Amino acid sequence: MKNIIDYAAEESSDFQQRKFNAVDSLVLSQFAYIHFDGFVPGLSDMAGPVSIAELAQRENLDSLFHDVRDSDSNRKLFHAMANSPRFRDTKMTFYVNNIDFTSEKQFSAVTYLLDDGTAYIAYRGTDATFVGWKEDFNMGFISPVPSQEEGVKYLNTVAELISGDLKVGGHSKGGNIAVYSSVKCNKPVRNRITHVFNHDGPGFTGEFFQCSEYLDMKDRINKTLPQSSVIGMLLHNQENYSVVKSNRFWIMQHDPFSWLVDDSDFCYVQTVRNSAMFMNSTLNKWIGSLDNNKRELFVDTLYQVIRATGAITIYDLTGDRQKKAVAVLKAIKDIDDDTRIFVLKTIGSLFTFAAKNLRDIHLWN
Repeated sequence: MKNIIDYAAEESSDFQQRKFNAVDSLVLSQFAYIHFDGFVPGLSDMAGPVSIAELAQRENLDSLFHDVRDSDSNRKLFHAMANSPRFRDTKMTFYVNNIDFTSEKQFSAVTYLLDDGTAYIAYRGTDATFVGWKEDFNMGFISPVPSQEEGVKYLNTVAELISGDLKVGGHSKGGNIAVYSSVKCNKPVRNRITHVFNHDGPGFTGEFFQCSEYLDMKDRINKTLPQSSVIGMLLHNQENYSVVKSNRFWIMQHDPFSWLVDDSDFCYVQTVRNSAMFMNSTLNKWIGSLDNNKRELFVDTLYQVIRATGAITIYDLTGDRQKKAVAVLKAIKDIDDDTRIFVLKTIGSLFTFAAKNLRDIHLWN
């Protein structure tokens, strides 16, 4: 069965011949994980857009894939797109990549100008930085988080610089930001948006789904989840979604390269697996059992322990493991007794919810 690399390599129709679809969105959303600093013009640059084919002719391409998860697959995707009649003439511009440790923000976005006269705005999902993961967890008790706010600002700004219809999307946290930005942007911008693609992005609190702007936008939102979705089922989930077949196991299905493609669309299944529904129910009940202050304390404490290692990205944890282990133990020791007891009890409550869910399932079956 094929994946998005095969699709990019084999699809010969341009966007005028075959309309933009959900697979195209995932291809461009995955491509947005690559580091285009110095290669693609930013919002304030005077340089014009650069096509994907032109990008492939540049020197020092290795820097595009530095600290990018699964760089081999991303390289294959890049070369497939650069040689593809569908993607090679797509132009890229307005690249933004901001990481702010103080405000705990990880934000990146890029705009693709398609040959059908429309634009696709892609928000990057969580990258390898721990501050990116921290911001994901912050969504459990902060609304909006900084990257959501910057997503709205980016969409409004880009819309002023280009004309035509807009499509917006992203994978993981990028999908969440795509939905949030499309709902919260200026109304004239919202009226230009034809499609919003959320690929396995986490949900929102219940209040978000009741706002008038969301109700206006919801029929244009296309959410896709893999069979064993964990990330995309987090928080309250009131969105309609389609389920895509994956060739990986459990949480590894979050990887877009594992999503299966047939011709010009995904391979769909009826519903997510029971194990994913169980995990979703357990996590959401656990999160719902904690008030915002307790969620914040729990997340901040775990983040404090990780930061004690000096690691900036997940890749930094691989070197000098003994030294980092000592730093973790010291950080745990330095946490005050009340906080340490709270964290242990909170983790214990997760197992309690899991056991109760499992017992309820047996009672109903």
